Amino acid sequence: MGKLILKDISTRAPKDFDKAATKEKTAKILEELDELQNLLYASSKYSVLVVIQGMDASGKDGTIRNVFGSMNPQGVTVASFKAPTPEELSHDFLWRIHKVAPAKGMIQLFNRSHYEDILVTRVHRWCDDKTAKKRMKAINDFEKLLKDHNNTHILKFYLHISPEEQQERLKERLADNTKQWKYNEKDFEEAKLWDKYMQYYEDCFEACNEVPWIVVPADQNWYKEYVIAKALRDLLKSLDMQFPGLKKG
Repeated sequence: MGKLILKDISTRAPKDFDKAATKEKTAKILEELDELQNLLYASSKYSVLVVIQGMDASGKDGTIRNVFGSMNPQGVTVASFKAPTPEELSHDFLWRIHKVAPAKGMIQLFNRSHYEDILVTRVHRWCDDKTAKKRMKAINDFEKLLKDHNNTHILKFYLHISPEEQQERLKERLADNTKQWKYNEKDFEEAKLWDKYMQYYEDCFEACNEVPWIVVPADQNWYKEYVIAKALRDLLKSLDMQFPGLKKG
């Protein structure tokens, strides 16, 4: 597989996908996921880490709410990663990540993730290329550790939104009083750095692909949610899981 070039990948659903039919499929998948997540939790043999990355307004929060919101909250947890605290900065960059890695039986969602430390940090030159390459190796080793030593299966999604759609959604946050709480004036400044973000995302996809990335067209929420729900459903169905029998003694 060659290097992923984001500008060559559509941000919209394939033309043969019908919105209403796809939403029906998603609803059925979510019903399956409810049962599969219950089985994952009860069997407590595997864990799942779901990494959700994307530019501002790409729909990370909505994905978490609409795809994972109907599952048993005892078995799904969410960690959101913003600017590191002074305590976090006094440790290695993976310290705050590793302590919220999923336990067996759990689905752990990362709203942004360890990848921020080779993305936003490079865009703003807080991290030089030499350090970024070391971090990429550490990330690969970390993900391998989770897979090899805790039966953790990892899904990594990049929500692929167009710059035009991003601008529309950022402006909507200003106009819609139910979304104004999300508004951050810095988002428009970050959007001006779009090309740099794309460059470093592409580097990230190339260097950290031992767990493959799924690039999700995200301009249409109904298609984005279908792709992510289907990927999770297919993963859980592939696992050798059974409900445990009666406990002895």
